[in-house]
Amino acid sequence: MRSDLGRGLLEDVVQISRFRVIALRQYVVSEGGMTVETLAREERQHSQYIEFWNNILVPKFIRWKHILVDGLTLHSEAIFPSLPVKEGDKVVDAGCGFGDTAIKLARLVGPSGSVLAVDCCDAFLEFGRKDAKAAGVTNITFLAEDVQTYPFEPVHDFCFSRFGTQFFENPVAGLRNMRKSLKPAGIMTMIVWRGIKDNPWLGSAKDVVLRYLPPPGENAQTCGPGPFSMADTGVVTKQLEIAGYTDIKFEQVDAQVFVGKDLDDAVGFQLAIGPAGEVYREAEKLADERHDEIAAALRAQLAKYKGPTGVMMDSSSWKVTASNSG
Repeated sequence: MRSDLGRGLLEDVVQISRFRVIALRQYVVSEGGMTVETLAREERQHSQYIEFWNNILVPKFIRWKHILVDGLTLHSEAIFPSLPVKEGDKVVDAGCGFGDTAIKLARLVGPSGSVLAVDCCDAFLEFGRKDAKAAGVTNITFLAEDVQTYPFEPVHDFCFSRFGTQFFENPVAGLRNMRKSLKPAGIMTMIVWRGIKDNPWLGSAKDVVLRYLPPPGENAQTCGPGPFSMADTGVVTKQLEIAGYTDIKFEQVDAQVFVGKDLDDAVGFQLAIGPAGEVYREAEKLADERHDEIAAALRAQLAKYKGPTGVMMDSSSWKVTASNSG
């Protein structure tokens, strides 16, 4: 099979989403000055989910960074002390976002270790680069790539992801590619949300908004399967087994998270990001027309969670650990 770009079709990866089948083809390039990696990156950037993250969600996440980083840090603090990371380890942080977890990991492995921090949104990585520099942390490489398809070398002791794998367009392919970053017997740990009912910090606001607006339609724009797509332990276990992992374990982690410095902050956050934000965004004109009603209802619902440090709500996740079978 031949292509104008060169010889030798290396692979066709068929990814099935809710909306369409995407065929990603990587070729060996014998002329024209392009490498396989360059072409693959260009192909990957056409994913509807990556485009949605960069065009729609990045500005919102930057606006609400003080909640998404500071709030989730409270959850991470319950997890980091138990991570199987030691000084000198080589680590991948998959879907590292603003880089706060990469910096924590870099401190754990010390100067003799290293962290490869990967995210599809370079705007997030810019924050990570600046924060790492300000903190004097020099053992991190920030890489703007798609974790699902990046050609990792199998040289890492540990692969970590906090709330990133839930958005994989093809979960098995993404998890398999994370495994490929590991040495034989290397460990992967990912943090994923449990169900929406277990996470009132996101679910309760959606319930309120749905009293005023219709649910998103089948053709709604989306960032991927969604924050609760890995809540079912049976499904995730099978995904991990197919991806080649062994010694799969789940540990429930409950923690309060910060969702706003005051009620106005919390309401704005809920209408911008998460399940309630999706309903609000997709309703467009109707959402604008009913904004005051919706905001007032959300404010009343969130008032019960307001305390001296801001608006704090319950959250629950799975800490999922698995080994590379080799």
